[in-house]
Amino acid sequence: MIELGKKARAAGRKLAHATPYEKEEALLLIAQSLLDCKDEIFQANQIDLAAGKEAWLSPALLDRLTLNQSRLEGIVSDLRNVAALPDPVGEMFDAKTLPNGLKIHKQRVPLGVLGVIYEARPNVTIDVAGLALKTGNAAILRGGSETIHTNRALVGAIHQTLANTQLPVDAIQFVDDPDRERVLELLQMDEYVDIVIPRGGVGLHEFCRKNSRIPVITGGIGICHLFVDETANQEAALEVLRNAKIQRPTVCNALDTALVHRSIAPEFLPRLVNMLEKDGVTFKADEETLAILPSDKYKSVSPTEPGDFDVEWLSLTLGIKVVNNLDEAIAHISEHSTGHSDGILTQDKDNVERFVREVDSAAVYVNASTRFTDGGQFGLGAEVAISTQRLHARGPMGLQELTTYKWVVIGENHIRS
Repeated sequence: MIELGKKARAAGRKLAHATPYEKEEALLLIAQSLLDCKDEIFQANQIDLAAGKEAWLSPALLDRLTLNQSRLEGIVSDLRNVAALPDPVGEMFDAKTLPNGLKIHKQRVPLGVLGVIYEARPNVTIDVAGLALKTGNAAILRGGSETIHTNRALVGAIHQTLANTQLPVDAIQFVDDPDRERVLELLQMDEYVDIVIPRGGVGLHEFCRKNSRIPVITGGIGICHLFVDETANQEAALEVLRNAKIQRPTVCNALDTALVHRSIAPEFLPRLVNMLEKDGVTFKADEETLAILPSDKYKSVSPTEPGDFDVEWLSLTLGIKVVNNLDEAIAHISEHSTGHSDGILTQDKDNVERFVREVDSAAVYVNASTRFTDGGQFGLGAEVAISTQRLHARGPMGLQELTTYKWVVIGENHIRS
């Protein structure tokens, strides 16, 4: 692990000075290489999927692990989008001239070496590698044991390509050992790694926070809410809720809880359940919802159990709660949200202003599905993670979020009196 760190640190210093053209060319070549090597990649992925089924991985994990033609094309498209984006490194901003004549500005520079720990998401390997290379950062990747063969194939394609570019091959390091001890070692490598980004479940995040000597950016765990208020366009709200719940239920920005205003609940809730039942959704309902949707008539509805509103379902399960007003909706979100993505469906401008002002999540939505919290959807090309903390980045972390800055001070032989 120390050797990986040394190689990454040395490569990062070289990579920081690569030109925008060199980085863009390398990313485009990697994108093409992934398509050229797709047969080997898919074969490796099938090995991981077979092992995952034997290990009784959940359907949600198996879905995240699966890499097929359409998903690979999506990964390649995202990588090409990243390649085409403006290079943030070297960007100057916040320039000013002081009264004494000193000229000062900030200039973007890479963070250094990223340590990224993730589970069952082969797309993360390419997303992180692409964003790291574009921003002049080296990266040490540690994927989960369940995706070890797929990641080997993906990183192999990256290394093979980088060997024919101006960028250092060692800029992308891969921990090719599923032993969890390697994670602990990575978290202790503060001499070589500048920031740790875990992408996985609550357990992984807690482990990193408790054991890391390196700053950790946490996120990617989403207990997401949509509040349907009394003024909402109900037809439109049904479609938004459906998209947020079923478009891809196994990801962090999928809807977990629908909050519905009491005045419309008797009309709206039966329509919502009847619609989503057809998609295979089951429901966890509070007492007031159960009074509207009796279990003898609505077989897919069951009462909530303690802690249900604090579950990231990652499946076709939806929590439902009837609330009296906007205050109660905001209070529920404040208590149960992980600060990922929460929204309101309304036609009331005052409610919009209050909701946006008082709901403190990384992404706050008005009349839109939570499924948009994504680097590609936000125009970032891709993301290395979705941060739910406040420092130093929040929400989808794209190119700018993988840089820091230095102060540049230009004088004319100035001295301080």
